[in-house]
Amino acid sequence: MKMNLSRWLILLAATSAALLGVPQAQAHHAFAAEFDAKQPLDLSGTITKAKWVNPHSWLYFDVTGPDGKVTNWGVEFGAPNSLANAGLAKSDLKIGQPVRIRGFRSKNGEAFGYSVFVTLADGRTIQTGGAQDAPSSEAPRP
Repeated sequence: MKMNLSRWLILLAATSAALLGVPQAQAHHAFAAEFDAKQPLDLSGTITKAKWVNPHSWLYFDVTGPDGKVTNWGVEFGAPNSLANAGLAKSDLKIGQPVRIRGFRSKNGEAFGYSVFVTLADGRTIQTGGAQDAPSSEAPRP
């Protein structure tokens, strides 16, 4: 009986060590879970905040509607590393600067969406979206 118990304890210890050594995968949503490919966005406004964080960066900007009402929009960008590889730095997103966003609206209809392209005050247009299932070819073009 002791032999079986010690084998069981060794197996338990080895299994526990293997499971504890495996890195946990981060949960990640797909584009289609939150955003609507049938509701393209093409908005211009003034930058109010930029969050340069993993797994997705965010840009917030005030948009003045035809009625004069100002709405603060938030759009999801790709990860900071992918943005840097595309030529965008957080320092490019200056508070108070104009910005144009092309992408897709959220499914819940609130003032947030998924950015595919950003056009900065200096005229540069940079691809900001990186979701594999996002229809970047259907976003409003620069």
